[in-house]
Amino acid sequence: MIERYSRPYMSAVWSDKNKYDKWLSIEIAVCEAWAIKGLIPDEDIRKIREASYDFDIFREVLKRTKHDMTAFLQSTTAGLGREGRWLHQGLTTSDVWDTATSLQLVEASELLDEELMGLENSLKEKALMHKNTLMIGRTHGVHAEPVTFGLKVALWWDETKRARKRLSDAKKSVAVGKISGPVGTHATAPPDIEASVCAQLGLEPAPISNQVIQRDRHAHFVTTLALIAATLEKIATEIRGLQRTEIREVEEPFSKGQTGSSSMPHKRNPELTERICGLARLIRGHAVTSMENVALWGERDISHSSAERLIFPDSCLALDYITNLLNEVIKGLVVHKERMLANMELTKGLVFSQKTMLLLVEKGLSRESAYEIVQENSMKTWDESGDFRSLISSDQRVVDLVTASELESLFDYEKYTEFVDDIYKKAGL
Repeated sequence: MIERYSRPYMSAVWSDKNKYDKWLSIEIAVCEAWAIKGLIPDEDIRKIREASYDFDIFREVLKRTKHDMTAFLQSTTAGLGREGRWLHQGLTTSDVWDTATSLQLVEASELLDEELMGLENSLKEKALMHKNTLMIGRTHGVHAEPVTFGLKVALWWDETKRARKRLSDAKKSVAVGKISGPVGTHATAPPDIEASVCAQLGLEPAPISNQVIQRDRHAHFVTTLALIAATLEKIATEIRGLQRTEIREVEEPFSKGQTGSSSMPHKRNPELTERICGLARLIRGHAVTSMENVALWGERDISHSSAERLIFPDSCLALDYITNLLNEVIKGLVVHKERMLANMELTKGLVFSQKTMLLLVEKGLSRESAYEIVQENSMKTWDESGDFRSLISSDQRVVDLVTASELESLFDYEKYTEFVDDIYKKAGL
């Protein structure tokens, strides 16, 4: 059921192979740009186009140089002749590394958007299905007034749409390349080289850089992932709360043969939504690290790069996973309508307190007097297990002002769904 997560796409984006494939494509794109300028002969560029790197050589050289880029370059030039000298012409490591990272982040964002779109569609389906499914609304954990389960899900759907918009904005923020040399002056790699390379790769040239693409862009991306994860956590937390035994209005899907506890056979725990909440915390932690990576010494230090080897793939992988997981939960969510109705009756009509107060105001009482009458009967309902509707209907102060038919009409749950259609229309559902 939920064990679908064999999907390799996001892990492939952050694989060593994809990373070094992108390094090679950038190196070749730079050589193509130099060839257009006449620096690299036609015969050499033809051979460079066929270049490849050797992982075995890379690993051996890395042990000695302890530098990814020099090891990569040597593992590539090992398969070339004299034309290999043109690789990395005018570049510094970050020209290649940062531009490749931008390509990976763009790929990752596209996969994340695909998952979010699936979640958005599932939420929309559930929102329409339960548009008029009455349930109690809760504030501070206490019964308030009736809502519908569809409205609750529609709220999640609307927020998920905003999450996709934020992700799109973050994708644009990181979809930039940088081919400007050791400190960003273009002294060894002219601007037209950068423009040519970025055009080949489908990126925008960074308007200005030093040795690196500025990390506010990456912080924008990771904090966006953290905010999306917060939305998923919000939905998961609500589902967990509604699955509590005392409430039991919804339940995660639970398949035949599944177990919830090693010791208590009766258990059906909300472990999927709990997992979502836990991984959302992980992504939030990475957001803090991404913001701390913005401040670097001078034109660059490498305090950011070690952390980025973890926070970029981990954040993308975790968000991809929990988005997919929540989508499966929503699609298989069990909704107990009868339990929702039973829970609405737990407070024996107290949900009608505001409507009663407003009716008394309309009948001429001051708000203070109306509030006092309704609160007095509400407290009797709480403390003496009475029925609010019966207490109000027998209170002479109310009877003198309100007819029996008006009270009967007042105590109608359907009154709380009167404007659901308007809300759905306003939201675009």
